[in-house]
Amino acid sequence: MIPTTYEQWKNCIVNDCKIKLTKAFAEKRLSVYENQEHPETKKFVDLYGNQHLNNIIYWYKKSQNE
Repeated sequence: MIPTTYEQWKNCIVNDCKIKLTKAFAEKRLSVYENQEHPETKKFVDLYGNQHLNNIIYWYKKSQNE
């Protein structure tokens, strides 16, 4: 299932994937997803589209403020 809300996404990261959603982790992922030329970002857009990429970027930034 592709998450459509912040809470769904956070649950997926923290509970399903067992990843600690730390500020450092979020910053590392943002360095990839905010770089449109990064191969991983290009693949992500091909698979999930720009809207989902924008959601992910927003959610990582939101997680840094919790």
